[in-house]
Amino acid sequence: MANPAQILPDSFKGIGHLMAAVSKGGLPVATLELVALRASQLNGCSACVQSHLETLQNSGESVDRIVGVSAWGESPYFDEAERAALALTDALTRLADSHDAVPDELWREVTKHYDEKQVSALILQISTINLFNRINVTVRERADQPSWKQA
Repeated sequence: MANPAQILPDSFKGIGHLMAAVSKGGLPVATLELVALRASQLNGCSACVQSHLETLQNSGESVDRIVGVSAWGESPYFDEAERAALALTDALTRLADSHDAVPDELWREVTKHYDEKQVSALILQISTINLFNRINVTVRERADQPSWKQA
């Protein structure tokens, strides 16, 4: 099946508005891309992993940081704020894995590093990437020939 956003193009308008709002949330672009990569890894979305890998490479991120996302908890390449964002990504992407998906301790750590506008952008980024992952995995979007590069 073709990507649903191509079949129902109006659907992408709403997602586009979300993405535009996220970009104005005051988070570093690197943080937005790192959490997008992490959610995509957790969801097994190869097309999104490839896309975020390319974006991170093109923005000058080191190979150590890009590869380190998959084991961010043990990796020395992330600061405390990025670790909080990655932990929130894990929690929101794996909601069903815990009866308390976002425990108070995690919330305190996230809000220690980010203001309300940034936290909002972070939550919306993680949620939107999870939406893309679920669509792309369902329709078996190809990492080497994603529909968004074909259009």
